[in-house]
Amino acid sequence: MKDRGIRKVVAALAGLAVIYFGTTGRSAEEGRGLSGGLVVLALLASLLVWHLTKPGGDAAK
Repeated sequence: MKDRGIRKVVAALAGLAVIYFGTTGRSAEEGRGLSGGLVVLALLASLLVWHLTKPGGDAAK
């Protein structure tokens, strides 16, 4: 059960990292704030991390 909690935290951090780097890398001319595409990208990054950190094989027993 502890693995699931750690996976949630790591997935959330991945999504937040995408949002952070996506909003701080813009210039003032391009506008600031959160776009819909950036939210979708953060969600996809979180889901990818969630999937890649899934325990498998004998460790899941």
